[in-house]
Amino acid sequence: MNRRVNWLGHAPMLSRRAMTPQQRNIVETVQARFGPKAAVTDPHELAPWLTDWRGRFKGSAPAMLAPASVDEVAAIVTLAGEQGVPLVPQGGNTGLVGGATPLMDGASLLVSLRRMNRIRSIDPASNLAVAEAGVILADLHEAVLAQGRRFPLTLGARGSATIGGLISTNAGGTQVLRFGTMRALVAGIEAVLPDGSIHHGLPSLKKDNRGYDLNQLLVGAEGTLGIVTAASLRLVPAIASRAVAWIGVANPQAGLDLLRAMEARTRAIESFEIVPEDTLAMVLEHIPGTRAPLAERAPWNVLIEAVATSDDDEPPADLLQRLLAEAIESGRIIDAVIAANEAQAEAFWHLRDSIAEAERASGPATQYDISVPVADMPRFMVEGGREVERHYPGVHAIAFGHLGDGNVHFHARAPEGADGARWYAEDAPRITRLVHDLVVAAGGSISAEHGIGQLKRAELARLSAPSRIAALRAIKAAMDPHGILNPGKLVPLAQEAAGS
Repeated sequence: MNRRVNWLGHAPMLSRRAMTPQQRNIVETVQARFGPKAAVTDPHELAPWLTDWRGRFKGSAPAMLAPASVDEVAAIVTLAGEQGVPLVPQGGNTGLVGGATPLMDGASLLVSLRRMNRIRSIDPASNLAVAEAGVILADLHEAVLAQGRRFPLTLGARGSATIGGLISTNAGGTQVLRFGTMRALVAGIEAVLPDGSIHHGLPSLKKDNRGYDLNQLLVGAEGTLGIVTAASLRLVPAIASRAVAWIGVANPQAGLDLLRAMEARTRAIESFEIVPEDTLAMVLEHIPGTRAPLAERAPWNVLIEAVATSDDDEPPADLLQRLLAEAIESGRIIDAVIAANEAQAEAFWHLRDSIAEAERASGPATQYDISVPVADMPRFMVEGGREVERHYPGVHAIAFGHLGDGNVHFHARAPEGADGARWYAEDAPRITRLVHDLVVAAGGSISAEHGIGQLKRAELARLSAPSRIAALRAIKAAMDPHGILNPGKLVPLAQEAAGS
């Protein structure tokens, strides 16, 4: 799988901004101490890392530092503090909110963790692995599988996303239903704090009651409180067998009813994804080699994966066959097909994983990673979409994703033929306010798993209680008083909080 792709579709912007004396001092010191690979200054090499995955945010930085050890990271952070130069930590650069993109002022240096890519240990008996921040998720999957274990978090960007980035954004993915987000899978963290000191938090303790949990504070902090360099990660037994089914349902409520009926009968369901018909049609149109799983298309589709971790368990295919037969008899579902082999199972998942790529090919769209209480999600998916389309004629709202954990990706696609630049500048911000207002009114969150980054910072300030904003800003100020780490991300600025 391609580990780094420039998704912009055009030549990336080159950074030619001259270094300040302070930046140059850091770069030259790092090269002298750690070798030429520890700093990149060629604009062509830098260019792919100065824009976010969607191409919405572009930044400027005159150099990228590439440490190979935690001690090198500590030295870099110490130098940055002495010189007053901000640092922007970066992993696979697969984020969706501009959290790893430097600001346009060129004041920051990038810090790439990709050279820190060792899996330090795998302990099957303890169900733990220690992986450095630059380890690619797919590589971790392969390594622990060879030891009879698995790391139960996966997502579409697994061939590029890194462990450090997944921790820093508290990533979710398609197995949250059973195993939770990254926060639940992190047993310990090693990180460099803003003053250059090293937090040695890797040991996994069942009980540790020494006050504030710094490990968990760093999860989801988007690199604003420390640079994660390694983590102890929880593993589970490898899958002995799995079955994947594609199911047609009448509406999201029918999908949630199906999930609840299955959960009452088994604990083997690990993934439960919902996809509307028009979104499936978009994938079939734009992604070569895809085909509809069902002979008759349904208004909504559900993708289910059931697993067995032991040969003593009921075969997942038999389990799904039995449960889906009952669901058809009761009228809960319209139709269903169970993948006949691994190739077909992967083809079903490819349909789900290709939605973002298909949407990019179909035209401008604005994306919302939102959550509401699980029981309210089916109503929100339908009524929220209608509300957006009522206020903005020609806009098409779609919702898909992790129905079982109350997190769906709610997108608004521009009217056909719309000018992308104008639409993003004028209409998208107004649609964003409407969608987020609807989410908050439903008791939900404007960021379920992608984080805040640059994209949602002002909206976080507008919609959050003053106590939450005050706490975020106080924690940031206490741990990073000089604003060295990832400026302009996550934590609302004083004027944003004041204007909320």
